Order: sequence, then C-alpha cells, then structure tokens
Amino acid sequence: MEALTVRDLMVAAEKFPKISLQATLYEGLSALEAAQEKFLSGESEQRILLVEDEAGKVIGKFSPIDLLGGLETNYGRIDVENALNRFGLHYVWTSMQRDYNLWENPFKDLCRKAEGVRIKDFLKAPSKGQTATPDDPLNKCFHLFVMNRHDALFVMENHRIVGLLRFSDVYRKVSETMKACTR
Repeated sequence: MEALTVRDLMVAAEKFPKISLQATLYEGLSALEAAQEKFLSGESEQRILLVEDEAGKVIGKFSPIDLLGGLETNYGRIDVENALNRFGLHYVWTSMQRDYNLWENPFKDLCRKAEGVRIKDFLKAPSKGQTATPDDPLNKCFHLFVMNRHDALFVMENHRIVGLLRFSDVYRKVSETMKACTR
C-alpha cells in the first residue's frame, strides 16, 4: 500500500451531523435515528454524531454504543475493562459487573434515564490511543484500531478535533489494495 496518511482517508468534522453536549439521551436517540434515516436514504454519508460544546467546538462523538453506555451511569466509575480483557483477566471484569451492579435492571428506569441523563454526564475526552493527526502515517492507525478496538479515531490538529478516521474507510482501502494484488 502506498504511503497514505490519515488526511487521505479522514472525514472532515464539517461533514458530520452534530449534537449538543447538553442534549439528553432521549434527544440523542432521536438525533441518531434521524442521522441513520438520512444515511440509509443517501441524503448523508455519516451516521455518527459529533458532540459540540456551548461554543460550537467539537469535543467528542455520540454513537449507539455511547447511548447504551450513558444509560448505565456506573460505567463512569470503571476505567479498566479494556486492560483486563486485553491481558486475559476477563473474570475480573465479570466480578466488577456484579460488584458495581452493571445492567441489573436495564429496562426498569429507561424512560427516566433517557430524560434525566445528558451527554455531558458521561462523555469522555478522546484518549491518546484514540487520536491521530492528519499527517500521521496510516500504518500508525492500524495499531490503534487493532489494539484499542475503536470504530473511529479522532483526527486532531492544534488541539482541536478536525475530523474522524473511520475504521470502515481504512478497512475498505486495505480490502481494495489486497484485491488489487491478486489481479
């Protein structure tokens, strides 16, 4: 594969639908459904929502998996699941699920949580393992995708999110390149 950079495959932040950091989970659900409908109809190329602060600065993303995470507020107390699973200690994670009562009653307070929890209550800033710069070589991102299991990386420039590098786009490029080798 030629020496591609993140810039070659990234999608600029301006191309994504946005949602406010102040939005409730119910508003997030509605926005995700609207984005999905536009995506399926061909009206939009994106279905991930970017989260904006009060000043309009993009500070994160909101996807269906984030919606589920927001419904269980105890996840904010845990920051080790990936490390435990990565090192084969999933039994510790199972114990933590029990100890923190994660998903004990998933539908019990769903409506209350959907109205009472705001995106700002659980959104985390992108971690170092979830970011790249536009000029980073694409092979650096291969490592980040494989090791951290992200569906997208935040593309940062001057401490601002300027776009996303989606795993689906990277996979498509890898697939095209591999198929070209066999022709």
